[in-house]
Amino acid sequence: MEKFKTLQSLMLPLEKVNIDTDQILPARYLQKTRANNFGNYLFQDVRNDGNGLLRPEFVLNQAKYVGAQIMLANENFGCGSSREHAVWAIYDGGFRAVIAPSFGDIFFNNALKNGLLPIRLSTSDVLHLFNLTQQNSETIVVIDLAEQTVVASSDFSATFEIDKFSKQCFLEGLDELGYTLSLLPQIEAFERKQLS
Repeated sequence: MEKFKTLQSLMLPLEKVNIDTDQILPARYLQKTRANNFGNYLFQDVRNDGNGLLRPEFVLNQAKYVGAQIMLANENFGCGSSREHAVWAIYDGGFRAVIAPSFGDIFFNNALKNGLLPIRLSTSDVLHLFNLTQQNSETIVVIDLAEQTVVASSDFSATFEIDKFSKQCFLEGLDELGYTLSLLPQIEAFERKQLS
């Protein structure tokens, strides 16, 4: 997992509510291995028309959002099935954080375990961010994980919650296995003590 301390980026606004994991990554791609770049399939059926041509109106296809690493989403983002492939698709698509008022519970936990920072902000804060991107698509947002803040422009700052363990894993770039291995000296000392 990559370390995550601060992130400064454009936002990609997805205003639709209840975006489910099947929209994020269609089920037909689930049989692919993790070694595949799932970012290639991100929003595949929404991004393209029936002939496989890009829909220019879909936000992910618009040049002004190229390079965005923050997804700005609406209520109940990532609802639906338990597949972590949806998180992989967002992460492989170059995104490091998703800001929304609420998430599907399983998606939220999968994101934390796979290096994608899910940030819950109030509905009014998210609407404010949507308004900022509508006024200026080049609005830069700064996420500071240590301080647990999201700052955009001179008039927007919000704090977010994250559990201590997940925060530590993101800051140190550790997944759950990496965290356990970081405690190996203490584990071995405990085992030696138990054997004596």
